[in-house]
Formats: sequence, C-alpha cells, structure tokens
Amino acid sequence: MIRNQWYAVLESKEVKRGVLTGAVRLGEKLVFWRDAVTEEVFCIADKCAHRGASLSRGKILSGRVQCPFHGLEFDGAGRCRLIPANGRNMEVPKQFLVNSYTVREAHDFIWIFWGSRTGSLPQLPWFDDIDDTMPYISMRDPWAVHYSRCIENQLDVVHLPFVHYDTIGRGGQTLVNGPLVVEEGSDFFIYVYNALDEGHKPLKPEEIPPPAGKRQYLHFRFPNLWQNYIIDRMRIVISFVPVDEENSLVYMRYYQSFIRVPLLKGLVNKLGMLFSIKILHQDRRVVETQLPRKHPTG
Repeated sequence: MIRNQWYAVLESKEVKRGVLTGAVRLGEKLVFWRDAVTEEVFCIADKCAHRGASLSRGKILSGRVQCPFHGLEFDGAGRCRLIPANGRNMEVPKQFLVNSYTVREAHDFIWIFWGSRTGSLPQLPWFDDIDDTMPYISMRDPWAVHYSRCIENQLDVVHLPFVHYDTIGRGGQTLVNGPLVVEEGSDFFIYVYNALDEGHKPLKPEEIPPPAGKRQYLHFRFPNLWQNYIIDRMRIVISFVPVDEENSLVYMRYYQSFIRVPLLKGLVNKLGMLFSIKILHQDRRVVETQLPRKHPTG
C-alpha cells in the first residue's frame, strides 16, 4: 500500500449522522462518525487507549466517541477528553491517545490521508472530466484478494478475450497491439488495440500513433481510482479500497448523462449497472484465484 496518499475508502452515504461506522481499511480497524452540526467526518483508530475495546461499539456524545467499556470520550483528533472514573474536572493523562486520520469528503466519497501529515497535503485525486452534476448509481463488491491485484486486473488488456469471452471480449481478438500507455504524472491512460491473430506480428507501443480525438480508454489515477472512459456521457468509475493484505472492496459507479427522461434513465442505469456487474464478476472469479494474493510490488 502506497503511503502519503489520499484513499477513497467509503461512500458518503455509509457514514450517517449520529451513528458510529466501524470499518477495516488499509489493514487497520477504524471508526468513522459525522458531526451532527457541521456534517464534518472524523476517523480514529477503533481501539480504546485504556483496555483496547472497540470504540465503534460505543456511541456519540457531544461530538465525541464514548467507549462502551468505561465511558472514556475521544475527540476527532484521537485525544481522550474525559475519563469518567476520575471525574470530569480531572486532567486526562497524555498517553490516553489513539491514532487519528485527516479526512475529507468529496464526490460522495470519504477520503483519508494515509501517511505523514507533516507539511501541506496533496490535492484529492479525481477525474477532471467528471463533475458532481453527472448522475450515477453505485455498488460495493468484496474481493478476497489484495487491492493491488484488482488494479492490475483492470489495467490488463490481454485477458479480455479469455475472461470476458461473451461480453466485452467477444470476437477472439487475442493479439495485443501495444498496448499504448500514456503517463502524465500520477495518471496512466491505457488505449486498447487488440486484434484478430492473422499470423502477423503485433505492433509495439512506439509504433502506434497517438490517439486522435475522443476514443475509449482506461484511466488510472494513483493510488486507487480507475475510470473506463466509454463516451463523454458514459463512464465506469471504480475505487479499489484496501481492506487488508488479503481483502479489498470494489466501489463501482455507472455514470451516464445522455438520457434524462426519468423512467427511461432509471431503466438504462439499471441495465448498464447489471452489465457492468457481470463483467466485474467475470474478473473476480479469476483474480481471486491468483497466488500470491498480493502483487509483488503492491
């Protein structure tokens, strides 16, 4: 897992006001909650500094998390502000502290910064050509594999005619020209030029001319965002969420804005999502069998 990065780890709708949300992310047990007044989201370690009880089993009191075991109260910075047994006027020892994470909420995702918080933080990663007015429907899919394997799979164009033989890989185009990969900072754009094998030698990436105009491509943005740019008004977006060394969550969204009639839009969105889920599960069926579960460079 790449440190000092913003990770989209939950959808906004999963963190509700007045409710503690426990989740394992980046190999750590975490608890999230939303301020009742400001709507700000906080994230701290889901382990009380006193006896190690799960804080997510507690409750929210005046914006703080109250441990269900002995009532210790922790703020959004992970500092214990009250030990009831000692009295509310007694100073809390400094060692009563749990890890906390910087949180941002944007594009209907909850993001945490995983790493050192010294100096200024980088901007949240997102796709400049998708704004918050573009409608979408979403789903969450658990994969029993490290998130690096999920990312590797979605950037692999060689598997298409085999894994997706009856969907997006129809036609038996097993010969791979390129693929052409364009790197721009922390962004990678992958263009697919698969073709039928008619006995000819595949083109090398440098032999493929730069793509002209708007054509379909795959777009990966570090550390865990992926987009299938189908057309300007239709995209598939995935956040590959690290759970632990052997598990991940795939948050998939189907965006489309070319149909606006409510009933027809709902039908198209549903069909588009069902087709996308079929493709995703074709991938999952194979990727979950890979060993080791974590990519060697992950």
